[in-house]
Amino acid sequence: MNITMGFKKLINSKKILSLVALFFLVGTNMVMAQAAADPAAATTATVTPVDASTIMWMGVGYYVLLFLVLCFVIAIIGKILKVYDLTQQIQNKKVMNWNNIMGAICILFMVVGFYGAYWSFTEQGSMTLPEAASKHGVKIDDMFLTTTIITLIVFVITQFLLFWFLFRYRGSDKRRAYYLPHNNTIEKVWTIVPAIVLTVLVVFGFFTWQEITNSTDGKGESSLNIDITGHQFAWELRYPGKDGKLGHKDYTLTVGSNKLGIDYKDKNSFDDLQADTLVIPVNKSIRLNIFAQDVIHSVYMPHFRVQLNAVPGLPTFFRFTPTILTSDMRNITGNPKFEYLLYCNKICGASHYNMQKVVRVVTAGEYEAWIAKQKPYLTDGLKKELKMADNQKKNTVQNRLALNN
Repeated sequence: MNITMGFKKLINSKKILSLVALFFLVGTNMVMAQAAADPAAATTATVTPVDASTIMWMGVGYYVLLFLVLCFVIAIIGKILKVYDLTQQIQNKKVMNWNNIMGAICILFMVVGFYGAYWSFTEQGSMTLPEAASKHGVKIDDMFLTTTIITLIVFVITQFLLFWFLFRYRGSDKRRAYYLPHNNTIEKVWTIVPAIVLTVLVVFGFFTWQEITNSTDGKGESSLNIDITGHQFAWELRYPGKDGKLGHKDYTLTVGSNKLGIDYKDKNSFDDLQADTLVIPVNKSIRLNIFAQDVIHSVYMPHFRVQLNAVPGLPTFFRFTPTILTSDMRNITGNPKFEYLLYCNKICGASHYNMQKVVRVVTAGEYEAWIAKQKPYLTDGLKKELKMADNQKKNTVQNRLALNN
């Protein structure tokens, strides 16, 4: 009789009814959304390809619905156990030992949690990039691996002890918990030990990062300077010409025909070259001079472990050395069409996804052959617009007059 009354109370619960209504509402919406996304599936058995974004959102909806179902099931089981426990009390029988139940739940939660962590490492871990294609990238990967291993060891030990202690020392009539208001020794241990570990990681990372961001060339080393300028929604590249030097830039000179604001009063600008692809020689130090013309962008080349913001009015730079040819990386990845890519890693506007640039690592000989084919920014049309031809003629005439005198 009491069990029957308990089930009636459970069925009449407004919270349970609301959860059931939400369950059916979400399920109906998902079915309707799927039918709208693929009308042919409702009338035929033919399988049609579904857009990747639709699959992603359907996947999220599926797991949300699964979570709600799980919550619903747990709530029902909890209500049933509560009704059963009340019935045992009314009949003066032995009641349920909730301490044992909670202890068992803690162990179950620990096992499921560890399996979830293992699944995450095996599934998401397989999505990591291939080996680093730059010298400093190897050091970054080593630093990341060291930090991951240390934190993983700490995670496993602390989580195991946390849930095992909850199970092992659960409440009992035979013993009572000892309340420890304060203990200096324990406080020192769990403060000093993590502080030492974190200090080692921070110092190790500091020196590694300092070495990576060193902007000065080593003895006998000469970096290849390349300007990269971001604007909505593209990257502009500028290479030095035969003189090996990039000319000065002035943002006030930026116009349609001079989109980078190159200052042609500086003779080093005359042979500066433009390019559609970021081609760089292997094992050569590359210095990227990074600029932005409108909003904050971010130069991101994941295979080279390079990422740095492009900030309007604040030029930044990054120096790195590529070590793996594009052709070699195609063999490593097994993808004959593989290309290194440069992305913008800031959501800089509606067409942010368009800000991609192919990066190609080639041999020194291939680079020299490629750079010889690139066109200068200073075209004949731009010379006329800037009236540089007239100025050059005037200078020539003046020089001749000076020689005659």
